[in-house]
Amino acid sequence: MSERPDRRPSPSAGKRTGWRRPASPADTPPARPPAAPQPAPPAPTPPNHRSVIDSAVYRDGRRIASPTTLADTFRRLREEPDGMAWIGLHRPTEPELHSLAAEFNLHELAVEDALEAHQRPKLERYGDTLFVVLRAARYLDAQEEVDFGELHIFVGPDFLITVRHGGAPDLSSVRRRMEETPELLSLGPEAALYAILDAVVDGYAPVVEGVQTDIDEIETEVFRGDPAVSRRIYELSREMVEFQRATRPLVGMLHGLMAGFAKYGTDEELQRYLRDVADHVTHTSERVDGFRQALTEILTVNATLVSQQQNAEMRALAEAGFEQNEEIKKISSWAAILFAPTLVGTIYGMNFEAMPELRWALGYPFAVALMAAVCISLYLIFKRRDWL
Repeated sequence: MSERPDRRPSPSAGKRTGWRRPASPADTPPARPPAAPQPAPPAPTPPNHRSVIDSAVYRDGRRIASPTTLADTFRRLREEPDGMAWIGLHRPTEPELHSLAAEFNLHELAVEDALEAHQRPKLERYGDTLFVVLRAARYLDAQEEVDFGELHIFVGPDFLITVRHGGAPDLSSVRRRMEETPELLSLGPEAALYAILDAVVDGYAPVVEGVQTDIDEIETEVFRGDPAVSRRIYELSREMVEFQRATRPLVGMLHGLMAGFAKYGTDEELQRYLRDVADHVTHTSERVDGFRQALTEILTVNATLVSQQQNAEMRALAEAGFEQNEEIKKISSWAAILFAPTLVGTIYGMNFEAMPELRWALGYPFAVALMAAVCISLYLIFKRRDWL
C-alpha cells in the first residue's frame, strides 16, 4: 500500500512486525502543509449510530483515545504517527465502509465482500492490507441448534477493522483481554488479529460439546423408535455442513499465515500463539468431520430400524388379515351348513295342494334325513378344506 501524505510510519521497529511500514529518513514525509489536497471522505457517522460498537486509538498497547465517530478516529490516528486504530463495527452502512476505504485505502473488492457478507472463510492480501473472513459459531442451548455469524477483518500497518454480521463472536471480551496485556497489544494489529482468531476458534469448543450431546441424545432416540428423530438428524446434518464450511478453510488460512512468518517478520510470541490456534482448529475440524460421519451412520441405522419396524407392522397386518380370513371361512361354512336345512324346510313348507309327497307317510322323516345328510356333507367338505 502506498504511503499516504497524512500518515507517518512507525519509528519503533522493535515493537512492530513486518506489517508496519519501515521507517527511514528518506521516506519519512515532512509535516503536512496546510494547503495539501485531501480526499473528501463521506459524511461522518453520527455518534449514536449503533453500527460502531467500539473505536479506540492505542499507543504502545494502551488506549489513549476513544473517539465516538469514525471521523474523530481518523483525525486522532493522524495525530498519533506511532498509534494504532482498532475499529469494531456491526452491520455497518455503505457510507461508513466507504469512508473507511477512503481513509485506509481498502480494496474495493474487499469492501464489497464486507458489505454483502455471506462469504466463505478466506485470507486475501491487498498490498499492505490483509482481508480475513471468518465464520464464528455459538451453540444455543434453548433451541439446541448452532448459530453462525460472519466476521470480516481488515488488518493494515496501523489499523484493524472488524465488521461483524450476526451475533457471534463477542469481540468486546477480546478487546478487554488485549487491553489487559498491553505488552502483547503493542506488537501491532497482527496481535489483535491473532487474538480474534483465537477467540473464534475457542468459540467452537462449546459448539462441539453441544453437538456431541445432541448426537448422544439422537442415538438414544433412534433405538427408542422416536418418529421425530429423522428430522432432528437432518437438521443437525445441515448444521454440520455449515460447521465444516467454517472450519475447513480456516486450517489452510492459518497455515498460510504461518508460512509468511519469515517473510513478514512476525514476532516469535505471535508465532507461538498462531501455532496453538492452528492446532485447535485442526482438532475441531477433525471432530466436525467425525460428527458428519457419525450422523450419516446414524441416519443409515435409523432408516434400517424404520424399515424393520415397517416390515414388522406389515407382517402383523398380514397375520391379522390371515386370522380374519380364517374367521370368515368358519362363519361362511356354518352359514352354509345352516342354510341347507332352511332351504329344505322352506321347500316342504310351501302351501300347495298339488305337491308331490304331500300325503306321503315317510315325507317328514325323509325331509329331516335330507336336511341331516346335506348338513353332514357340507361339514365334511369344509372340514377337509380346513375351513372348520
